[in-house]
Amino acid sequence: MALFEQVSKDIREAMKAHDKVRLEALRNIKKVFLEAKTAPGANDTLEDDTAMKILQKLAKQGEESAEVYQKAGRNELAEEEQAQVNIIKQYLPQPLSEEEIEAQIKTIITQTGASTMKDMGKVMGLASKQMAGQADGKTISTIVRRLLA
Repeated sequence: MALFEQVSKDIREAMKAHDKVRLEALRNIKKVFLEAKTAPGANDTLEDDTAMKILQKLAKQGEESAEVYQKAGRNELAEEEQAQVNIIKQYLPQPLSEEEIEAQIKTIITQTGASTMKDMGKVMGLASKQMAGQADGKTISTIVRRLLA
């Protein structure tokens, strides 16, 4: 089942269960999905890889918002935001550990024959595609730099 359909199904279940926090988070996800589907240049479909990127972005924004609320002493808003982030993360694949990321990057470096920092772009491109949704670009970049240095 595609992610868009899964979210729609889960909205109905949350409505039946009267779960307001989950319902609000899912409606927000669906709203962003619909905006992406109907954006200029979109072909009125939403691929799962695009949906994953959207979910990662929403989770990151939510975590940043929760952090801002926490610093401002608005703990109730921070908890609400964090609850929504937790719901969003249920749709994302489990993140890889640094050791797993490093192992995959070493394999990619071996496959491509990369040996210097000049080859970083090649390695980053393959690593980003291979670990999409499971590792963020910053972590991948840091490990690639360390291994190619």
